[in-house]
Amino acid sequence: MSKWDDLKPRVISALVMVAVGVIVTIVGGIPFDILMLMIAVIGLRELWMMIRKRLGSPVDIMILFAYGFMIIAGCLAFAIIRNLAGPGAVFFLAGIVVVSDIAGYFAGRIFGGPKFWPRVSPKKTWSGTVAGWIGAALFGVIGMVQTGEILFPLVAALLAFAGQMGDIIESAIKRRCGVKDSADLIPGHGGILDRFDAMIGVGFVVAVQILLTQG
Repeated sequence: MSKWDDLKPRVISALVMVAVGVIVTIVGGIPFDILMLMIAVIGLRELWMMIRKRLGSPVDIMILFAYGFMIIAGCLAFAIIRNLAGPGAVFFLAGIVVVSDIAGYFAGRIFGGPKFWPRVSPKKTWSGTVAGWIGAALFGVIGMVQTGEILFPLVAALLAFAGQMGDIIESAIKRRCGVKDSADLIPGHGGILDRFDAMIGVGFVVAVQILLTQG
């Protein structure tokens, strides 16, 4: 099996999701809120289906509530950002995740090398992880040019790291539950959590920042 075998279905599914996401984000309002609600509900269901047989363990009960909270907070944060800051802010955050994911995907398969956290995510390499940070930082230059904020590349890299941690957390849950994907909903990507785990990680960090700022 070629290491590029999953590229075609991933690209096709990604293009469909991007098209839907762009349209709904531009429209905003209730359609965007409904999209975030759908992602949260489906994500929570996938989490429940993975972990339901392990709920005799206090650790797994804690995981269920903690990652369930992350899903809700992350999706809610994106809804708030769209309503307060407009579609551009959502596209910027999504762009960080997409660029980081693409850079990590290709760098990891081209360069390989030591694993980032083999016990949790066997496929994730240091080369892919660092490439994700660099890609996000370069993408952050766009925000720096538009706003004059010199910290945008650093913020973008930190948010990329938050997205990677979202992916790591989901990978750890899948390994603990003995499943390959959270579901088989999206060809080439698995379930909603498999595709949006990084977005949820970014959204959760943004949610925390919103709470701290409002406080």
